[in-house]
Amino acid sequence: MRVDIITKEYPPEIYGGAGVHVSELVAALRTRLDVRVRAFGSLRDEPGTSSYSTPAQLRDANPALQTLGTDIEIVADTQGTDLVHSHTWYANFAGHIAAQLHGVPHVVTAHSLEPLRPWKAEQLGGGYRVSSGIEKVSFEHADAVIAVSNGMRRDIERCYPDIDRDKIHVIHNGIDTKKWRPVDNPDFLRSLGIDPDRPAVVFVGRITRQKGLPYLLRAAALLPPEVQLVLCAGAPDTPEIMNEVRSLVQSLQTTRQSVVWIDKMLPREQLSAILTSATVFVCPSIYEPLGIVNLEAMACGAAVVGTATGGIPEVIADGVTGLLVPIEQHDDGTGTPLDPDAFVQALAAGITELVSDPTRAHEFGAAGRKRAESAFSWSTIADTTAALYRELRA
Repeated sequence: MRVDIITKEYPPEIYGGAGVHVSELVAALRTRLDVRVRAFGSLRDEPGTSSYSTPAQLRDANPALQTLGTDIEIVADTQGTDLVHSHTWYANFAGHIAAQLHGVPHVVTAHSLEPLRPWKAEQLGGGYRVSSGIEKVSFEHADAVIAVSNGMRRDIERCYPDIDRDKIHVIHNGIDTKKWRPVDNPDFLRSLGIDPDRPAVVFVGRITRQKGLPYLLRAAALLPPEVQLVLCAGAPDTPEIMNEVRSLVQSLQTTRQSVVWIDKMLPREQLSAILTSATVFVCPSIYEPLGIVNLEAMACGAAVVGTATGGIPEVIADGVTGLLVPIEQHDDGTGTPLDPDAFVQALAAGITELVSDPTRAHEFGAAGRKRAESAFSWSTIADTTAALYRELRA
């Protein structure tokens, strides 16, 4: 069976969890099926992988129109496939049109949902209405929709009530624990300004509303003074959120001795060393379908403190591999806390609880590593996904 996987992100151009998911899924599926990757971006030399850039005539257009132009170029190359599988709204239009044109099944994986990311209007303007419409049509017409968590399934059912519930399948994200593992490199940490002998709170993520970084920065002001904060944060959605984060970091740096901000993508080995050094890894997201980054931290042996929202509670075993921070949220799609101050206080309390008890944090980290190994195998995920493909082609 030939499967064409369509994605915006693919190595080496990865900036979020969806790209990590696709790259790992493809690697596992290629031992089972004929997989062709069709990805946005510059040329790649990986066999079976094709790249597509923005059409020249659309380079000054709204980003949503640029995406549609790239999708149309992808569609023609899917001729001869048995099934198309698209990831994120950027690729959904290509998958939807390819399925109609060639008469093959279309599988969609839901990594996030446009109705639950209304702040994207700041980035796309009217293009946000376009992206939302594309996602809705693609999901409702897809032959199968994969939700990366049960929390995501509930969100799909709420946002798109016309979808046949029977065609929604929960297949969790995964982690390669051979690639993501504890890495001890104190010299590298010191080169970044991180003291390996002091408790460290680490955040990794894009600078976007859904990742909740401003809440963490406010909570950090309440942490014990000896705690250092390490932020691996870049790729801002808009200048406005970048300015907000920069202002909060600068304010924090006036009151705390050690705030390290790394705004570039790091190779996995280096990022693993930072995650391994974490007394606590923090995921303050207000919207997170699953959160691969939590799995990466757990695989590196870090205790995790995360918001009890979306799919995060399906990853973090509360009181075993980390702590879940309670949150009450508006139901308007933004995920904004009903009481932001209470959420900040609860976040600070959870972090403080673990940084003040490094033995317990270490035990949580060891349990997290075992959970990542046993419950989130890409081999199992690939088997389940391939079985779904075959069912659709039967």
